[in-house]
Parts: sequence; structure tokens; C-alpha cells
Amino acid sequence: MKWILTLFLIASLAIQSQNLPKGFSYINDISPSIQKELRYCSNDNFIGSPVNGYEESVLIATTPTAKALKKVQDELTAKGLSLKIFDAYRPQTAVNHFVKWARVINDTLMKQQYYPEVNKRHLFKLGYIASKSGHSRGSTVDLTVVDLKTGKELDMGSPYDFFGISSHITYENLTEQQKKNRQLLQRVMRKHGFRPYINEWWHFTLRNEPFPKTYFDFPVK
Repeated sequence: MKWILTLFLIASLAIQSQNLPKGFSYINDISPSIQKELRYCSNDNFIGSPVNGYEESVLIATTPTAKALKKVQDELTAKGLSLKIFDAYRPQTAVNHFVKWARVINDTLMKQQYYPEVNKRHLFKLGYIASKSGHSRGSTVDLTVVDLKTGKELDMGSPYDFFGISSHITYENLTEQQKKNRQLLQRVMRKHGFRPYINEWWHFTLRNEPFPKTYFDFPVK
């Protein structure tokens, strides 16, 4: 009976892997120690409910992105640290969900936590919401760094997905430790081929991404 179950599990994994388009991988297949907290699978996000297109809490990215992240992770783990990824590949369906939500001006359930000082009607103009996302090309990731000894995220001066100037990578009103933590993340990501996004300290895109003009829409599962 056990061998039948084993064969079934192997077959299931093989089917799962074949479902990804060519050039994509599950990040944890390439770097199993990378931590994840896929907020868009839960109610803990700026919308306040699971996002369309996120069916399972798994991390998907283009294979070159996953391999570059492994190099980052290897360097961090040698220092007693780890990556924690909040989002990687994002289907266009999810982006469409964000756009639809942003147009419902009175839906402000998560305002105090995620955008307390920003008028929701300005989210498009300020660049926090867009009809196309680099995440849908498969080579953009949102992440932070965790201390393996304590299990806690390093203090970056603002939470992930916080819409405000304190999330900008040029923001200066930080403690010395917060600045050091941000500099560590920026340095290690740039070193291994990622470019940052000025408005979000957690957001990075692989340089020379393999699908620079293609926006995918297969589900996260």
C-alpha cells in the first residue's frame, strides 16, 4: 500500500510541475529554505480578502529568477539570515482584481493598516496600483529578510505593501538599524542581478528578465 501511495505522490508532483509554462519554476523546488508568506492567499493584504488567481500558497517565478534568488539565499543563510517572499509571479487576473478594487472608492477596509495617509482615489496616480504589473512577467518578487535565530523579520522602517513615502528606498527618516537593514537587502539583491523599485523597498525585478513584454495569466497553484 505504501508503494502505491508513493507512486501516486510522485505522479502528482510530476503533473504539478508540467502545468507551469516553459521557463517557469516553483521557487522552493530550487531553493527549499526560502521562507514564504503569500499574503494574497489570505485576508491579510490591502484588499482584506484573498485575491483572484491565488489558489495555493506556492511561489512561482521564471527559472532564471528562482536561480538568482537561490544565490541570494545562499549568501544570507551563511550570515544566519533568510529571504522571506511575500509575492512572486502574479497572474493578470489578480492585477485586474486590484484595479477593480481600487475603483470602489468606499471600500477602505484595510486603510488604517496599509494606506492611512493616502486617499484611495489617488492610488493609480501615485503608482501604487496599475493595470499591468511586472509580477505578471514572472521575474519580479516582493521580499524581506528574516533573522534565523529569532525568526523575526528585520525592521525595514515600514511594513510590506505599505502605501506611503516611508516605503520609498530613498526615505531618510529611519533609525540607523533600519537603514542598515535596507542597505543589506538592496546590496545583496543588486549583487545577484536584481534592480529595485524606488517606491517600494521590498520590490525587485531580475535584470535581463526572460519575458520582458509578456504578461501571463495562469493561476498560482
